[in-house]
Amino acid sequence: MSSKTMELPVIQPVKTKALTSVLVKPAGADCNLDCAYCFYLEKAALYPGAKIHRMATDVLREMVRQVMGTGRPAVSFGWQGGEPALMGLDFYRQAVAFQQQFGRPGQTVGNGLQTNGLLIDEAWCDFFTEYSFLIGLSLDGPAHIHDRYRLTSGGRPSWEKVHAKARLMLRRGVAVNALVVVNDYSARFPREIYHFLKETGFEYMQFIPCVERDPRDPARAAPFSVTAEQYGQFLCEIFDCWKADFRGGLATTSVRYFDSVFHTYVDLAPPECTLMEECGCYVVIEHNGDVYACDFFVEPEWKLGNLMEGNLVDFLNHPRQTEFGRMKARLPPECSECPWLKHCWGGCTKDRLRDPADQSSNHFCRSYQMFFTHADSELRRLATEWKTRQAAEEAATRRRWAVVNASRAGSPGRNDPCPCGSGKKYKKCCGRGTG
Repeated sequence: MSSKTMELPVIQPVKTKALTSVLVKPAGADCNLDCAYCFYLEKAALYPGAKIHRMATDVLREMVRQVMGTGRPAVSFGWQGGEPALMGLDFYRQAVAFQQQFGRPGQTVGNGLQTNGLLIDEAWCDFFTEYSFLIGLSLDGPAHIHDRYRLTSGGRPSWEKVHAKARLMLRRGVAVNALVVVNDYSARFPREIYHFLKETGFEYMQFIPCVERDPRDPARAAPFSVTAEQYGQFLCEIFDCWKADFRGGLATTSVRYFDSVFHTYVDLAPPECTLMEECGCYVVIEHNGDVYACDFFVEPEWKLGNLMEGNLVDFLNHPRQTEFGRMKARLPPECSECPWLKHCWGGCTKDRLRDPADQSSNHFCRSYQMFFTHADSELRRLATEWKTRQAAEEAATRRRWAVVNASRAGSPGRNDPCPCGSGKKYKKCCGRGTG
C-alpha cells in the first residue's frame, strides 16, 4: 500500500441565490387586447380547464408570505400579464395588505405593474401614488405606430384610449414609464417615437426588440419581428436623441437599456438579466401558483413546481433553474472574440432561439455591434466623468467624517493642519468662521 495520502477534491460551496424579486402573472395570459406580436397570449393553452384565469386569495397570501418572509431588506413584485389590471383594484389592495402583514421591521417592498392602460382610472391612479407603484405603460408611439399591432380582439385600434390614460397618469403624478415594443414597422421611426414620448411627458422609456417564431411557419421568424440591422439603426438614433437631451452633463431622459449598459462601463453589475453572464435571478409565478424559470420560458420544460407545495427560495435555487441560468453562459462561438462581450454577454437567451435562421446566435448580435461601435466613445467619456464625480463625493464624505471625528476628540488649533486632509491650516479650511 502506498504511503501517500489521497488528495480529495475541494468541494466548493454552492452559493444560495437570494429571493429579492418575483414576476407575477395574476391573470395568466388573459388580456383585453389581442396584440399581433404578443408572445404570452398562447400560454393560456397551458391551463385549458378554464376560460378565465385569476389568482385566488390563498395563492396570493402564500406567495406574499414567502417573499416577505425571506428576511431580505428589500423585495419587489412585478405584476404582469396578459393584463394584470383585469384582477381589479381590490386584488392589489389585498396584496398590499398582505405585504404589510408579513413585512418585517425596516423591510421595504417595491411594486411594479405593466399594463396596456385601458382599465386605469382615477381610483387606480390614487392607489398607485399612495403605495408608490411603478407603472410600465405599453405605448408604442403615435397612433399609426401603436395601432399597427396593438388592436382589440375585434381588430379595433387602441391608441386613443391608451394615450388618454397616459396623460391621466402623468397628470395625477403616477410614476409611469413608457414600454415600447420595437417591431418591423416601429423600427422605421425612432426619432418620431422618442419625441412623441417626450412631448407626452414621459421621462422614462424602455424599448423592447421583438422577435418571435412564426406560428404558421416554424422555420422562420414572424413577419412582425425586427431585423438585426433595423434594431441596430434604431438604437443608434435613439442614443443620439438621448444624448442631445443632456443638460449640464446629465441625461434628462432615462432609457433603460442605456442606463443598464452604463453600469457595465463603470464596473457595476447591470440591473438587467439580459446583460449578466448568467440569468435565472428571479422566478415567474402563474395565476395558480405554478413557478417557472422565466416569463419567456413559461412552458412545461421549465416549470419548477407550485408555491402551494414548495418554497420559492428553493425553486430559485432548484437545479433546473441553475441549468436555465447557465444556458445563457454557453455563448455562441463568435462571442469569444467580440470586443463588446463584457457589455452584452450574449444578450437574452430567448433571442438565440426564436428565429431558426440565427442558428443559436443572438438575433440582435449585429444590432449590438452597431450600437457599441456608434456609442462606445461617448459612453466611455460619460463613465470617466461619473467616476470622477464619485471619487470627489467619496473624498468629501471622508473629509466630513474626519472633521466630525476630530471635533469629538477635541477641535484642532487654528494653525494646525486641517483634519480633512486638504493640506491647509484648520483656520483656512474647515475651521473658517470659528473663534
